[in-house]
Amino acid sequence: MLSKSSWGELGRGLLDVVFPPGCVHCGGVVEPGNGFRHLCEHCAEEIHFVQAPACEACGHPFFGIVHGERECPHCVGLAPAFDKGVTTVLFKGPARSMVIELKYHRGLHLEPDFEEAFRRSPRVLEFASGAVLVPVPLHVRKCRERGYNQAAFLAKCLVRACEGRVRTEALLVRKVDTGTQTALDRRTRMDNLRNAFALVPGAVIKEGERYLLVDDVFTTGSTLNSCAHALRRGGAKDIGVITFGHG
Repeated sequence: MLSKSSWGELGRGLLDVVFPPGCVHCGGVVEPGNGFRHLCEHCAEEIHFVQAPACEACGHPFFGIVHGERECPHCVGLAPAFDKGVTTVLFKGPARSMVIELKYHRGLHLEPDFEEAFRRSPRVLEFASGAVLVPVPLHVRKCRERGYNQAAFLAKCLVRACEGRVRTEALLVRKVDTGTQTALDRRTRMDNLRNAFALVPGAVIKEGERYLLVDDVFTTGSTLNSCAHALRRGGAKDIGVITFGHG
């Protein structure tokens, strides 16, 4: 007998045959069989999955031949409070369209597409395995306006992609409502976000656990760094970062 989730997948498959979904990037028809439900085959091939070699802090790839130590221009001045970061894709093209649809157009229907993207990144799956995922929290005002936290949504997609080898804990709360940080430089972001996050009252940091902060995009790293500081203050020793995109 089919499970409830299997019946749901079967129903979605039948609907896709009768009413093919449109591509979130180009608007074209998505034919079944390419693994993504809302990306056509052409756009799916344009996603740049990050491979090694990559920056150990932010996860951005190094292009060309790498000899010895190499400074990452995306991390200059960051002084990360976390130990290592990985990212799934570069934040451009179809991947950028996916994130924009999720954040600003209530794109919760893209869950199978984000899950598929995570499944196609062995580096991310290996890094996440066995860890506790900690979504970067939204301020209560922002979460009320949006209706959901995109970082928690992505953490859920990653748990499914890892087939249960990780779990999620909402350990952090955002105390300061800084508003959008998109147009600000790293120094201003860092100043705005200093002590903006704290442990949820009653949250317990367990010795020996590995905690991975999850967010949609690594831009300057200031938000993730502030979250990492909050986990450090709470007693966490092993802290990493996973982002869907970098750019």
